[in-house]
Amino acid sequence: MDKILDRKTLKEKIDALHKEGKKIAFTNGCFDILHVGHVRYLREARKTADILVLALNSDSSVRAIKGDKRPLVPEEERAEVLAGLESIDFITIFHESTPLELICYLQPDTLIKGGDWPEDKVVGRDEIKQWGGNVTLIPEVIGKSTTNIVDKIIAVYCSGN
Repeated sequence: MDKILDRKTLKEKIDALHKEGKKIAFTNGCFDILHVGHVRYLREARKTADILVLALNSDSSVRAIKGDKRPLVPEEERAEVLAGLESIDFITIFHESTPLELICYLQPDTLIKGGDWPEDKVVGRDEIKQWGGNVTLIPEVIGKSTTNIVDKIIAVYCSGN
């Protein structure tokens, strides 16, 4: 089964799974360089529902958020690496600046974000609550981020070690 789907195909799968009584969790992010913080986060996110959907920021979306030097890894490769994780059931790539349109289209049961986000700033929070869903914040893994990895690489490379 292919995990990487366009949004229309994903919607059909989610609707069928909802009819089977399955609970769907939704998370999103750039996942530029996969690291232990991502893996732990996704493992915990998967525990919140029967199915975990990951909406991956497209390259253009990452550039809009993180600047012209990102992403370091192209969207197709990021999606393929993430598809290798057993915690993720489906992945779709979105091009918008936020996943709000996709959240409203898919109507998951649970919206997952990292604990570094205050709940009142979680995109889709109000909308998911309108159809009876909920928001779950998963504690962040302090000090584990793509930015920290990039900074460490630059520090080592620039120091000549």
